[in-house]
Amino acid sequence: MVIAVFVLVILNILATACIALLLVRRTSGSDGTQIQDSVRAANAELRQELGTQRTELRQGMGEVRTEIDAKLTAMAEANANRHLQVQGLLQQEMEKLRSGNEAKLEKMRETVDEKLQGTLEKRLGESFELVSKRLEMVQKGLGEMQSLAQDVGGLKRVLTNVKSRGAWGEVQLSRQLEDILTAEQYEQNVAVVPGSREVVEFAVILPGRDAGTIYLPIDSKLPQEDYERLLDAQEHGDKAVIAAAGKALDRAILEQAKLISSKYIAPPYSTDFAIMYLPTEGLFAEVVRSPGLASKLQAEHRVLVTGPTTLMSLLNSLQMGFRTLAIEKRSSEVWQVLSAAKEEFRKYGDVWDKLGKQLATAQNTVRDAGTRTRAVERKLKDVQTLEVSAQEDVLSGMLPEAAGGAGRGRRLSPGPKPLGGPPVWGGPRHVRLEPSG
Repeated sequence: MVIAVFVLVILNILATACIALLLVRRTSGSDGTQIQDSVRAANAELRQELGTQRTELRQGMGEVRTEIDAKLTAMAEANANRHLQVQGLLQQEMEKLRSGNEAKLEKMRETVDEKLQGTLEKRLGESFELVSKRLEMVQKGLGEMQSLAQDVGGLKRVLTNVKSRGAWGEVQLSRQLEDILTAEQYEQNVAVVPGSREVVEFAVILPGRDAGTIYLPIDSKLPQEDYERLLDAQEHGDKAVIAAAGKALDRAILEQAKLISSKYIAPPYSTDFAIMYLPTEGLFAEVVRSPGLASKLQAEHRVLVTGPTTLMSLLNSLQMGFRTLAIEKRSSEVWQVLSAAKEEFRKYGDVWDKLGKQLATAQNTVRDAGTRTRAVERKLKDVQTLEVSAQEDVLSGMLPEAAGGAGRGRRLSPGPKPLGGPPVWGGPRHVRLEPSG
């Protein structure tokens, strides 16, 4: 509407300008007063018309404004109504969506709760089962520990007796010897010196060159009281008590070494040294750790101190020596067998030489037979070139009786006669034997 009014104003202005131009053209021949009057009249008309148009424009603008306000109010009311409708629809949709989400979430929560409850119950059941098994194992272990404590107490009571303690060390030494050596390589309770009453627990049998077998004495010793006093002193940490207990253990070991040296070392029936076996690694470590004790035992008493591990190494070395001796013995036997085989092979060669000579004689005989055969063949070759008459003469001279018998049983017939003529008797003749009537 505003655009239409604005267009009308512009058209009026253009119309006024056109009227003014027409008036100017019409009055172009008049004088200036008339022109001014005309212009003034035109301006007055123009002003009047412009005022009228302005009034109309104001009225139109007012109407337009009123119409626009009415339309805007209607549009606002329509938009408000639409907004309310949309808001209502949105609320309805949101309510539906919320209801659906709540329902789905409830289902999901129920599903998750069920799964969590099942998984939790399963895990708790497995955990309780594992805990119960562990508790059973712990209870069983406690029972085993109690039985082990009882066994340890019984072992301790057994080890308090010197005789039982010696038997325990002897059994352990016997087990190690059985594991490494064979029954023929060691003996038990051996009197090393013939006629002596002193018997060593075990002795390894070593092969001797002149005096037969040589024994390696092995005796088991276990000074339990001195060793326990040393362990108690080490637990309390008293240096003086530790030193005193160590010296007491050294004296006990030296006493046992003197007994072994005096009883069981007797060359040439035994080796010039013996072995003292300590059945525990802790006791062996304490003896070896004592300064100069092991070297003193070897130098003065010719006694070698060993524990379970060192004795096993020593026995393995002896076993390797036994195997080396067995290999040497077997090698000598092999040399004897080879020498006998050599003699038999020489005889076998003589037989082959004799067979070769015999084969050479047979070859010479075969060669002579071949020579005679070739001579006979030459004779027979000459015989094949004779005429029939010469053959008859030779045969009649060589076989007269055969010729007479043949005349009685067979007769000579002439050769084939020519067609239509008598038989031919001259020239070469063909002999044909025919049976007689």
